[in-house]
Amino acid sequence: MLYWVFKWVLFTPFVRLVFRPSVEGAENIPETGPAILVCNHLSAGDTFTLPAMMKRRLTWPAKVELFSGSDWRGRVLAWFLVQVGQLPLDRSGGRASATSMDGVLAVLRQGQLLGIFPEGTRSPDGRLYKGKTGVARLVLSAGVPVIPVAMRNTQFVKSKLFGLPLMRSPSIRIGKPMDFRRYASAGNDRAVLRWVTDEIMNAVMELSGQEYVDAYGSSVKAALEEGRDFSPAVLPRPGAGNPVPPLPGPKPQRRSTVARQPSTESTA
Repeated sequence: MLYWVFKWVLFTPFVRLVFRPSVEGAENIPETGPAILVCNHLSAGDTFTLPAMMKRRLTWPAKVELFSGSDWRGRVLAWFLVQVGQLPLDRSGGRASATSMDGVLAVLRQGQLLGIFPEGTRSPDGRLYKGKTGVARLVLSAGVPVIPVAMRNTQFVKSKLFGLPLMRSPSIRIGKPMDFRRYASAGNDRAVLRWVTDEIMNAVMELSGQEYVDAYGSSVKAALEEGRDFSPAVLPRPGAGNPVPPLPGPKPQRRSTVARQPSTESTA
């Protein structure tokens, strides 16, 4: 893998010298062991700014279509994405999605860090949008710590230097780990999945200071593209007014699919 070459020779020096992002809460990232970093999504810059400012490797799931180009450009892109820590994720459902999820869980079993954007798309206007419950399914299945992360001011704007797109004062705020293992036996309980997702998104919102819109970002984008009037509700927090679901009843204890696995990552 050329991950560390790209990271230390290309991305990290470039990001630190050109964009100069600030980082708050870096101590909340464990030095070893698996964890899921859950982030808001403002721009394409999020996917390389956060890894560039971390000591450990960070893997992002990306839509599988990016890895399936048939011409030389598509093959080069697929190769590059793998080298910089991207993992193909099939979101079409069924067996293909289940196989993709196995690959995601394998990253955590190896004791590595996984990054997730629960909104599923970049914010169309800088606000925080409703998180998809797939993040809760992953969290409850993996049984590892969840670390909320806020990306701020990572949108690209044209600079005075030949009109090149740059970030202005980007910053990263990393929150304290969250533990949802008490709901691990909830299975596919929709109320639990929604509540866990909303709690994670609320932690991200508190770090980012964004206004929360109770609608999926993809739905808002579709409405904008089609010229439809779509005015979703703005809530004080994700899941506002929803009760805390009761803890699942006792079930036969099973081991986490990820926890207590030794880390296999290397920094060299």
